[in-house]
Amino acid sequence: MNTQAQYATAKPTGSKLKIVAGIAAVVIVIGAIAADTKVVKIGSEHDMREQGFQPETYGAAEFPKVQTDVEKRAVDAVTLANAVLADKKAAGAKYGVATTTGPVLPVSLTGTFGERKANLNEFKVNGLPDGVTIRVQTGPAINGTDLRDATGKIEFGQFTNQIEYQDAGSAINNEMKKATLGSLDPEKLTGKTATVVGVFKLINPKNWLVTPVKVDVK
Repeated sequence: MNTQAQYATAKPTGSKLKIVAGIAAVVIVIGAIAADTKVVKIGSEHDMREQGFQPETYGAAEFPKVQTDVEKRAVDAVTLANAVLADKKAAGAKYGVATTTGPVLPVSLTGTFGERKANLNEFKVNGLPDGVTIRVQTGPAINGTDLRDATGKIEFGQFTNQIEYQDAGSAINNEMKKATLGSLDPEKLTGKTATVVGVFKLINPKNWLVTPVKVDVK
């Protein structure tokens, strides 16, 4: 009887030890996890890295910088047209930002919106040399990477891969549409006078496709 009583007493004591040991192990694991966890503020630089590339956020942050840079360097259209016709290479080097497919030039246009075709409007500027045709991208689709490449400060090495690099260009275009073209009806621009600031890639000196950063309709 005495031995059985001792055994009955010892058995629950062993169970309690196992429970205590289990709790201690859980506490140790939780402590280790907490020590290895970094608190990241939502919207911070680290948060963006954790989430991966966010095109919409990127476009909203970068377009104002592109806009400011282009406005600051924009060259009067007549001056620029005469320069590129006289010496395309020299004008590109003087006024533009080099890319693998040609320099991107900033320009300021004052004139009248002409005929609309697809996502473009012709733009007529008085005093241009004969034969120079200007078209402005007025949406809704905005094509190309001229805005991305306009400053020379956005480079491939800043991105994980080519897809992100292309997405960066699209994101800046999309933000431009909201900020610059959002209040305009492209179907009603024909015949209206305006001042447009934008960029174009210098491929054909007599054929400019301008992507705007600012449009002031009179």
